[in-house]
Amino acid sequence: MLAGTLAGCARNEAPSPQPEPKRDVIRLDYWTPFSGGDNQFMTEMVEQFNAQQDDIAVVQTNTRLDDYYSRLRTAILAGNAPDVAIIHTTSMPQFVQNGYIENLTESAREVGLDWNDFTPHIRKATEYDGSSYGVPLDTHALVMYYNKSHLRAAGVLDETTGRPVIDPGPEGFAAFLERIRSAVASDVAPLAMPSTRIDSVWFWWSLYNQMDGGGTFYSESGMQARFDNAKALEALEYVNHLYATGLIPPDINDSFKLFRDGKAAVIMLGMWGTGAFEHAESLDFGVVPLPVLYDHSAAWGDSHTLAIPTKHVMTEEKRRAALTFSKWMVEHGELWAQAGHVPSMTKVVESKAFTDQEYRGDYAAVANYVAYWPRHVKQWSAIELLIQEFEKMNYKQQTPKQTLENAVRKVNALASGHGENAE
Repeated sequence: MLAGTLAGCARNEAPSPQPEPKRDVIRLDYWTPFSGGDNQFMTEMVEQFNAQQDDIAVVQTNTRLDDYYSRLRTAILAGNAPDVAIIHTTSMPQFVQNGYIENLTESAREVGLDWNDFTPHIRKATEYDGSSYGVPLDTHALVMYYNKSHLRAAGVLDETTGRPVIDPGPEGFAAFLERIRSAVASDVAPLAMPSTRIDSVWFWWSLYNQMDGGGTFYSESGMQARFDNAKALEALEYVNHLYATGLIPPDINDSFKLFRDGKAAVIMLGMWGTGAFEHAESLDFGVVPLPVLYDHSAAWGDSHTLAIPTKHVMTEEKRRAALTFSKWMVEHGELWAQAGHVPSMTKVVESKAFTDQEYRGDYAAVANYVAYWPRHVKQWSAIELLIQEFEKMNYKQQTPKQTLENAVRKVNALASGHGENAE
C-alpha cells in the first residue's frame, strides 16, 4: 500500500476519491418470549440476518412467556417499547383494541411485503376490520407424535407408509390406544398427556372444533361464555374417558420427556416438539396431524407474529428497518421450520428448503384448518381459568359437566364488559 501511494504521488496524480462515510447502523430492539429449541433457532436467525447486511443491527431480548406480555404492555405504556416484538395471535386482540401495536397494512407494502403471499388462514388471524396488525411468522398447532416401535409391537403401524392404523371415530381411536396398552410394558403410556397445565385444554378445543356446529366459545356480543353445550360436553367427556380409563395414565408431569425417553407410545403436542425429538438418538418416531375423531379436521393452534409496538417517537427510517427485518424473517421461514413450525408464506412451504426437511411435510397441511382461540381481549386469562377447571376433572375431583359449568361461570365473570372484541 505504501509503495502504491508513493508511486501515485510521484506521478503527481490527484488523490483517489474517499469513500462516503458509512451510514449509521439502525439498531432494532427485538423482544421474544421463546424457550428451549425455539429460542435457539430464533437467535440463530437473528445472527444470520445481522451477518447478511450492514445497515440494521437487531438486538434480541428474550423473556419467559409467563412474564412476557405484562412486561411488553408496561414498556409500551411507559414509552420504552421495543421496535419489534413477537405477539401470539391469541394475545393480539387486547393489543389492537388498546392501540398498542401499529396497523401494518400499508407500511409493509412499502418494503415489498405482499400480504397475499401468506397462507390465507394464517394471515386472516392477524387481520382486524380488513387491516393487518402483525406479520405472521408461522403456525404451531397440535399434532400427534408416535413411537414406531410401540405401534409396531401392537400391530397398529402401517409398515408401508410408516403411519398409524386407526379406525374411524372416537371409538376407533380408543381401540387403537387399547391395542397399544395390551402390547407394551406397563410403564409405557399408551397416550401421554399431563394431568396439569394446558394440554388437555388444547385437546378438548381441537375435538370440539372437529364437530359440525362446534367451536362456539362466546355469545355474539362476547359478553357471555357459550361453551356449556352438548357438543362441548361430548368432547370433554371423551377427554375425561381417556384419563379415567388409564389410556392416559394419571399424574403425568412431563409428557415431552416421557415420549423422548421411549416411555410413551403416543403424545399430542405442538409442532415445536419436532426439532427436539429428531435429535433424540434412540427415538424412532413419526408425526401426523391430529386424527379426525368427529366430522372434519381441526386442531388447536396459534401463530407467532412480528408486530411493531406503538412508540411515542419512531422515525420512518426505523419503521422501514423493522419491516425489512420482519420481511426477511418470513421469507426465510425454512430456518424457523427447523424448530418444527409451519412457515406462514406459501412459497416457503412449497420450497425445496422446506420440503426437504423430514417430518414437516407430514403435517404442513394443518396450517389450513387451525382452530384458533376466539378473538377476545380476555382470552389469555380465560384459558387460565379453563386449565384450573380441567385439572380438577383430570384428578377426578369433578365431572366433565361440572367442569364446564364452573368454567363458564368464571369466564362469564371475566368477560363481562369486554365483549366488543369477541367473535
